[in-house]
Amino acid sequence: MGIDKGQFLLKFRNDQRIISVMAVDNPKQLPSLTDGFDTLFLIVTNDLNLNNHTTNYIRDDSRIQERWVDPSSLELWVRQGLNRNILHWLLKGEILLDQNTYLEGLRHRILEFPSDLREHKLLVEFSHFLRKYLQSKEYVLDEHLLDAYNNILEALHHWARIVIIEDGYHPEITVWRQIRAINPGVYKLYEELTMSKETLKQRVQLVLLACEFSVMSKMERCCEALIQILRESEQPLSADELQQHVQLVEVKAELPLLLNKLVKKGLIKEVAILMDEEISEIELKYTSI
Repeated sequence: MGIDKGQFLLKFRNDQRIISVMAVDNPKQLPSLTDGFDTLFLIVTNDLNLNNHTTNYIRDDSRIQERWVDPSSLELWVRQGLNRNILHWLLKGEILLDQNTYLEGLRHRILEFPSDLREHKLLVEFSHFLRKYLQSKEYVLDEHLLDAYNNILEALHHWARIVIIEDGYHPEITVWRQIRAINPGVYKLYEELTMSKETLKQRVQLVLLACEFSVMSKMERCCEALIQILRESEQPLSADELQQHVQLVEVKAELPLLLNKLVKKGLIKEVAILMDEEISEIELKYTSI
């Protein structure tokens, strides 16, 4: 038996700190989506002191969690994809209270999946893919096969998310079920890696080869957001300047590797700037082709 949400609505409606409220019931097949609670209330607040505030309690034999968040942080969660559960909450939750249709508007923007958000997510996923793919390659050479397997499995997961985004969808929690319908070929690679009777090394090498041919060819497409930033800059930008760029915060750690690969592929240009004539110190900066 579910909770009486009407009682909660009366409490929330009288609280001036609240903009919107969404209720997410525990999906029995994936209880971790609500941290195991029967109902999660996502509460959008205008009080910054309550941002990221969590309250857990029991009412009428139901376990309740309240997650308080301000609008800018909530939209950052959506953009960054760090909280994988947030899309499920926003798309599947029941809106109980919604001043100025804030949550309804946010849900609509998510479903629209605008091109700028899509380009951003492609860059994030590709940067993580590249790191895991190259690490796996190095581990194979050193015969660290379990580490190679773990990294290529993660790379394959990012590949699946890239394919889903390219197809115009947001990656869900259950990515492999989602990719099976969108791209059976990528799902088949996942099966080959995890269930094939080949040796561990052979399985890893098979996926590495597929990554080399299929995903690396996507570099220009996936890095368009970064290339566009360089295109719009009147001067070459240093790695540090790019790492401080507001649109590149989520790929900050992967940027040096990404820039190096883009230069080698001839997709961007490296510019040498003399910093100190006495010691011949040259700084590397980057610009579009």
